[in-house]
Amino acid sequence: MIPRVIDEIPILAVVACFARGKTVIKDAAELRVKETDRIKAITMELRRMGAQIEEKRDGIIIEGTGELKGCQCQSYKDHRIAMALIIAGLAAEGKTKIVAPECIEISFPGFEDTLRKVVRD
Repeated sequence: MIPRVIDEIPILAVVACFARGKTVIKDAAELRVKETDRIKAITMELRRMGAQIEEKRDGIIIEGTGELKGCQCQSYKDHRIAMALIIAGLAAEGKTKIVAPECIEISFPGFEDTLRKVVRD
């Protein structure tokens, strides 16, 4: 099942931060060889935002706390990491700044405009 949703794992990790209980993502080692090591990147940045998250060899374990704190996050110039962190920032308490968000244009030109419409509506 994981190979079908491999690109969605970063945003699923964000959602798991707000879910009750423990979320275990495994068999996702392929994430280590994408544009960046997405397991390491999303773990480091969500931890920076206050998530209870643990990096594993082939995945991530997240204990949902229902909250994140805004901070400056690195996108690692990876479009999937940047989009996931923008969503995390919207749900976080306080301001979040993403370094190098322009990488999103690779896969979702107009992401910012679309997101504004969704948030507004």
